[in-house]
Amino acid sequence: MGKEWTVHNPGGSRRVIVTKQLPGNRWLDILVAADCTVEVCESDDVLSVDEITERIGDHCDGAIGQLTEDWNAELFAALKAAGGSAYSNYAVGYNNVDVAGATASGIPVGNTPGVLTETTAEMAAALTLSAGRRVVEADRFMRAGNYHGWLPTMYMGQRFHGKTVGIIGCGRIGAAYGRMMVEGFKMNLVYFDLYANENLEAFVKDYSELLVAHGEAPVTATRLDTIEDVMRTADVVSIHTVLDESTHHLVNAERLALMKDDAILINSSRGPVVDEVALVEHCKTHPEFKAGLDVFEDEPAMKPGLNELDNVTIVPHIASATTWTRQGMATLAAANVAGILQGHPLWTGDDVLPFLDGDFPPYAPSIVNAADLGIN
Repeated sequence: MGKEWTVHNPGGSRRVIVTKQLPGNRWLDILVAADCTVEVCESDDVLSVDEITERIGDHCDGAIGQLTEDWNAELFAALKAAGGSAYSNYAVGYNNVDVAGATASGIPVGNTPGVLTETTAEMAAALTLSAGRRVVEADRFMRAGNYHGWLPTMYMGQRFHGKTVGIIGCGRIGAAYGRMMVEGFKMNLVYFDLYANENLEAFVKDYSELLVAHGEAPVTATRLDTIEDVMRTADVVSIHTVLDESTHHLVNAERLALMKDDAILINSSRGPVVDEVALVEHCKTHPEFKAGLDVFEDEPAMKPGLNELDNVTIVPHIASATTWTRQGMATLAAANVAGILQGHPLWTGDDVLPFLDGDFPPYAPSIVNAADLGIN
């Protein structure tokens, strides 16, 4: 049976398909204001390439897709053949998108940066605390009716104050997470990135001076030479890299073996960055080790044994799941498509917040292949 689609503004002169229901209304208002008929898939199922191609049909001006879908060169060729000229991923990441294939078909590819930073960092922090303080284990214990009174040794976990947090991939989200852990728990920070994060290092230096001025111990932020150095040094390691060939299984059995026996590993980036089979084995053989995962290698499936481990906290890819962020992502995705369809230039502002309130800026907020297509 075919999927059900809802049609908005059926009299629009342009046709845009949206492969999932999106939160809020501002995104829809943007497309309607651009004179678009908007067709939204009502199914929660992941649409196949064939299903999306069928919906594109012989006339489609633009599309908004999901990171769970395979937007390959074939799909972009079908969109181009239908007269399409705009696509946006409903995500900041776009490892599901064949950008080269889109460029070959002359299709701009949008994404939604600038509204996920603090939200995703907060989830990484939440996973850190939940794993380290064994919150989920204790919750299950309580719900099962097993609590019969306080005991000195019950569910002892990690103390974060004064420990060392490590970050792999210290861009906007990694840096925001690092600041939360430094400010919140007075942790020292180490990180590995191809580029030095001078702003983060300067902030931690200034914050350290403030602490010392108030009679507290200083904190430090240090860029280390290798991933291995971070794994050996840190009490908590949080991953914030992109997913590409160089980061696939970045965290493997060899690097897990370098970590402290009671360390914590957090992944809110992309599932295949971690060798999940190796992680399952490591957690089995190191019961004091903890992990917190928002993403999975074979999403939505998990590798065998992962869901049986008490020392792993798992949530279903909800790092960006706040109302403000998810609605903001929808707005940016729609603004990318509407902006391109209306011939608007590329946004060059410092942030994308002007798109979220008030009048719609006449720009496309974020096009990842803009340079290759001569969009400026």
